[in-house]
Amino acid sequence: MRKMLVVAPVLALLLLAGASTRAFAAADVVLDDAALAHLEDKASHADPRERCFLYTELAHFYTVAAGKQLASGDMDRASASLKKIEHYGELIHGGLTSDAKKLKNLKNAEMLMHETTYHLGEYLHLVSSEDKAEIVAALKQLDKVNEELLAQVFNH
Repeated sequence: MRKMLVVAPVLALLLLAGASTRAFAAADVVLDDAALAHLEDKASHADPRERCFLYTELAHFYTVAAGKQLASGDMDRASASLKKIEHYGELIHGGLTSDAKKLKNLKNAEMLMHETTYHLGEYLHLVSSEDKAEIVAALKQLDKVNEELLAQVFNH
């Protein structure tokens, strides 16, 4: 009975965490190339109000993929993923400057970007000093975007 009293609150917290925002539902899932291409196509054809969040999801998924690639020593694919991360950071930045007040899921995008930049910062510990430059460049881009998203959330 005592174990049940301890397990019940923990289970409730896990269920609550599972029901949290859509931004964290995709936490550390690695999408295959076809799923990434589908999401890229969806983002490019989406309503401009939704693109910010979709591009943030893409940056996140490529960050997770880069982490797996770095951990396995696949530096070529990790480099390509890091370039994609920078690219989506630029697209998010461009979308924010147009009219951020009309964007959907702005808070979710900021929370997901915060998580993404955290993970990308952790990846610095996985690589040698000569391979850190690409991660640092992507991290700088995403840090800038994260600050802009946070500012937009507070201005919204």
